[in-house]
Order: sequence, then structure tokens, then C-alpha cells
Amino acid sequence: MTKLSVNINKVATIRNARGANNPDVLKVALDCELFGAQGITVHPRPDERHIRYQDVRDIRPLINTELNIEGNPTESYINLVLETRPTQVTLVPDAADQLTSNHGWNTKTNKTFLTEVIGRFKEAGIRTSIFVDAEPEMVAHAKECGTDRVELYTEPYAAGYADNREKAIAPFVKAAEAARELGLGLNAGHDLSLVNLHFFHSMIPWVDEVSIGHALICDALYLGLKDTIALYNKCIE
Repeated sequence: MTKLSVNINKVATIRNARGANNPDVLKVALDCELFGAQGITVHPRPDERHIRYQDVRDIRPLINTELNIEGNPTESYINLVLETRPTQVTLVPDAADQLTSNHGWNTKTNKTFLTEVIGRFKEAGIRTSIFVDAEPEMVAHAKECGTDRVELYTEPYAAGYADNREKAIAPFVKAAEAARELGLGLNAGHDLSLVNLHFFHSMIPWVDEVSIGHALICDALYLGLKDTIALYNKCIE
């Protein structure tokens, strides 16, 4: 079964625009679970422009499904993860001022660093995932870092979907097959949507988890959160 993890960063962005607590990020996280999401994803950045470190601390004891904390493993981020003990940590190579994630790790050149960080999380009993581009070589080096899973960065697939979906999915199938052959779990995320998710899943049905935020929250503005989550779940049945 492929799980849907809802990234609630954009909800926090709207809240932060007015400085109060509307919308209530904690309530949205609980509603996502109530409406059928199998996980909640948060991606705290150093400037806390959306999800704040305190949000993570507040959400953690409330979540009954899986909590996935994404981010660049700075020391403050590592300390937050070790403090809150999520189900999964996803390592993403974001710069401090980066608008959104736009590439995966070079797991070959960063192998020593990633191995050390992953070792700290695994000692704490936290499942680890490395955000990578759809390249079998990067998947193979991720395996050597000791990670449990890789998350494929799917923006290139989404960008190429309208023109030629078979061509767009091809490198992702190869990377996903490489992960499966190596015994790695497989996640996917970034720009997956109601338009392209079903085809992605039909071609890579063994994906463990899809983490979706921006598109899902945008759809919820028109369709409502409950119906939107139901539609996303239908795409990955």
C-alpha cells in the first residue's frame, strides 16, 4: 500500500502572513489524518517562514499516523529531530534561503557527511530517507550511506508530463527499480498532483509513500480538504 503524507507547510505560510493562529496548523494536521491521510510531513527551514520549530514540537504528540520531518541536516535541525523523534526523517539539500527544494543530494560526494548524520538518526530508532534525483547512481550511493529509503525528486516528471508522460516517467522507473533491487524503501515527492499522480503510481506501484503539499493544499481551496484527500488517495489505490 502506498501511503499519502500531506505536507502542511503551505497552511503555516497562510497563518504566518497575519501573525495569529488562523488557519490552525495543528487542527489541519489532525483533520488530514481524520480525512484519510496516512502521514503528515513538515519541512522547517531556518528562517521559519512556514513551519516553525515549535510547530513540530506541538504536532508530534498529536499525530497518530506517521510524522515525516524534511530538511537540511544542520545541527539545529538534527537536534529538533532527535528531540521530537518522528517516524521518518528526510534529508534534503536545501540552502538556507532556498524558496523550495529543487534538486536531490549528490550522495557520492556527500557520502561521509550523510553516513554520519544517518547513523545518529538510526541510533535513535528513526527511519531515514535521502532526497535524490532520479539517477540510479545516486540511489546506489544512498544505499552505501545506510539510509532506509530514498525519496525521488519528482519535479522533472511533473514538468514533462504534459508533453510526453512516458518519456517523463522513464528515468523514475529506472531509479525506482534500482532502489528495489538494492532493498531500499521508496518515497516520492514534489509537484505530484491530481493530474500526474495516478500515472506515476501505475508505473511505480511499489512506492511506499508520496509526500504532497503545494498542489494538495491548492486543490483543497476549491474542493475542500476532505474531498481532496479522498481524491489523492484514489490516485494511489
